[in-house]
Amino acid sequence: MTPVGMIRCHDAAVPSQSDLEIVPLTRDRFTDLDDLFATGDPRWCWCMYFRARGRSWANSSAASNRADLEGLTNNADESKGVAPGLVAYADGAAIGWVSLGPREDYERLAFSKMLRPVDDRPVWSIVCFVVAGRQRGKGVATALLDAAIEHARERGASTLEAYPIHESRGRVSSDAAYTGTQGMFERAGFTVVELRQWNATSPPRPIMRLEFGPTHGRGGGFEYGTPTQFP
Repeated sequence: MTPVGMIRCHDAAVPSQSDLEIVPLTRDRFTDLDDLFATGDPRWCWCMYFRARGRSWANSSAASNRADLEGLTNNADESKGVAPGLVAYADGAAIGWVSLGPREDYERLAFSKMLRPVDDRPVWSIVCFVVAGRQRGKGVATALLDAAIEHARERGASTLEAYPIHESRGRVSSDAAYTGTQGMFERAGFTVVELRQWNATSPPRPIMRLEFGPTHGRGGGFEYGTPTQFP
């Protein structure tokens, strides 16, 4: 039986030729993240970086970040609120993760110069993908994005926002592309609503949106903007 909230993906790129199952993170699934987050930045961050302003290697630890994510997961279960993300499974093992939710759940987005809000419209944000090393390049991130879109739509979001790597950067390492790539979001129907830069020589960072509302077309009537520069 398919668990409530699960999305099945029958894609030839899915590892082991099996169904990829994508479900909201719940209390009983939390320990499944241990192996998925065992290496690289996820080992320390536990996907809490965007949720707390000023959080860094210096003032937090893997244990505290893990505990905080577990607390968010438990609270969502108890209140029937928004899960902190979706988990992708293949053959019973967690092989992928996407963090999404209302933008106000991500404190860092409200204060970041690069990623500060475009406007005061209520939006959901996609901030991070994690794919197990041996499963990269097999369509897992794309399947997670498709599931995130459907999940946000079902939870009543009118606009979904993302902050991917700009196309001008070309190929980057999987670790560097944890926010996703511009092309991946464009293929899913997102459009750029604003481009921002730290300075004139730094690569632009696009802010992209997908509109769900019946009165808004994809892109919400925005056009590609001139990069905003910061000192």
